[in-house]
Formats: sequence, structure tokens, C-alpha cells
Amino acid sequence: MGWSCCHWWHAPVYVALAFIAISTPLHSNLKNAASPPPSNSITHHLLSNASRALRRSGFTVIATLLQASPELFLSSHEYFTIFAIKDSAISNFSHPPWLMKHLFHYHTSPSKLSMHDLLEKPPGSCLSTLLQHKKLSITKTDATQRSVEINHVLVSHPDVFLGGPISVHGVLGPFSPLNPQDLQESQWGSIQTPICGSNSSVVESRNLVEWPKIIRMLSSNGFVSFAVGLHTVLDLALSASPSPLLDRIVRFHILPRRLSYIELASLPQKAKIGTLLPDRDLEVTGRVKNSSQVLVISGVDIVAPDVFSSKKFIIHVISRAFKLAEFPNAF
Repeated sequence: MGWSCCHWWHAPVYVALAFIAISTPLHSNLKNAASPPPSNSITHHLLSNASRALRRSGFTVIATLLQASPELFLSSHEYFTIFAIKDSAISNFSHPPWLMKHLFHYHTSPSKLSMHDLLEKPPGSCLSTLLQHKKLSITKTDATQRSVEINHVLVSHPDVFLGGPISVHGVLGPFSPLNPQDLQESQWGSIQTPICGSNSSVVESRNLVEWPKIIRMLSSNGFVSFAVGLHTVLDLALSASPSPLLDRIVRFHILPRRLSYIELASLPQKAKIGTLLPDRDLEVTGRVKNSSQVLVISGVDIVAPDVFSSKKFIIHVISRAFKLAEFPNAF
């Protein structure tokens, strides 16, 4: 970040801040790591064999890319499992190179997993990938039919190639839908993933909040500073050196459940409202006034309720930031 975390929203244009209520927790098990170069132990001969096996199974696009640009799939890890996307689901992609690299890294796990290994894992298990912070989820297994779904996508061609440190499987489509609108903000990420806990199991998958969509809407409607802060917290939460001020302020403005303005207004006076910041609640401090229809939360007016809403999240605009006692001079 090229600016001081203590002044990230002090631009005079952005007086109002966004107050977000959502229906799922923030993904907090993130680490900041760079992708290392491909391993020297993966020989050209081995990659050629894997490429030929893919081509024989009809995965010509991935077969060509694996042989021509192995860095799209590999790193310095010792073992790999590549999930190859079928040609019909990828041949018409027209996304920028950075996103394609992210997509292929998301389809590679730094461990060797045969179909037998995948069937042994219970639904809800998470798999690491080469894309930092992002994991896969085994969403369905059927030992009788010997079928596995990952992120609700069928592994249609199991064990296409098993050799040395590499396993390759074919899948019917990409593990993440790619929304063209999200590509306008390339540094903010467009790949949606399950939320996994520290025990490598899914915390939340089906109700995954579309963070890129939230960030895009905030940015395009005059809340750039808060959008940048939200994105930074999503990327750096629990990393080696996150900004404590930035992290705590943003979390203090997000609720772990979806509350409309009507629902907020129905809460009793002095009702506590939990936030994503542990042990720091908001409080209903003012009732709706007949003349202005203003609801006051922790001493701050909601000046524009329900400005954006979906089944998974809702956004209210407030007149200023909520104050944190431990950072009295932050605003």
C-alpha cells in the first residue's frame, strides 16, 4: 500500500462511509505469499507424457499450455495435482493473461492426489491451491459411482495421468465463475472460493459473499476509500504484518448477518449488534424520528439506508465512521 493506513479514508471527497451488513463471516485465514518458480524436479519428459495423456483424453487446450507454459500450473512444490478444464469450457475465454494465470494456479494443488485419495476425503474437505489465499472444496463424493465433485464441478476424467510427483484429472468446467464486470478491477480478484477454517474444512460455501461485487459497487458509487480498505483487509487479514488500525476499523463496520433498515429500526433502544471485530459491538443509540426517518447506531446517523441489497448482503450509508475506543485519534 502506498499510503498511510491511518489516513486511508481522509480524502475530503469521501465524507460518508459505507456500513455493510452481510450474511456470512469474513474469510480470515489468509497468508501473503509469492508464487515460487517451477520445480527443477519436474522433467520435460514427465510434462510431455502428461501433455500427451491430456491430449488423448480430449483436453487439448490444457495439454498445449502445460507443455508450452508449465509455469501456469507448476511452482517449486514437490508434488502437484492438476485439474484440467475441458476444451469446450475454456476455448472461448478472452480474459487478460493475469487472470488466466490465476485461474490455472487455482486449478493446481501442491499435493499429489489420485482419484482414490479424493474419494477418501469427506465432503467439506478443503484442498490448497497454488493461488495464494484460495482453496478448493470437495462438495460431493460417491464411492459406489467413483465420482467426485469439487466446488460443485464434476471430475469427469479421473486419473488422466499419474506419474512421478504429478496427478492430472479432467473436470467439466472451471472451479470458479468469472464475472466480466469484476475484471475492471484486476488487482481486486475475481475468483470466488469457499471459505475454509484452520482445520481445512469448509466454513461457508453455498452462501459465499460476492466480495468483488461489493467492492466494485462501493468504488463506483463514491466510496473508493472504504472499498480499498475492505479489499486490503480481505487480502491481508491474519497475515504476518497486517495493519491493526485498518483491519479493526473495517471489521468494525461489517456485520456477520444481513440486516435491512427495517430490521435495524425494529431493534430496541441500546440493543447490541455484533460486528466482525471480536468483542466490539455496535449499539442502537437513537430511534427513528418521524420527520427525518433517521436511525442512529453508536452515535452515527444512517443517512442512506438499503442503498444496495441482494440475498447475501446489504449496504447502508452512514454520516461518519464509527469510533473505536482504542483508536480515538483515527478519525
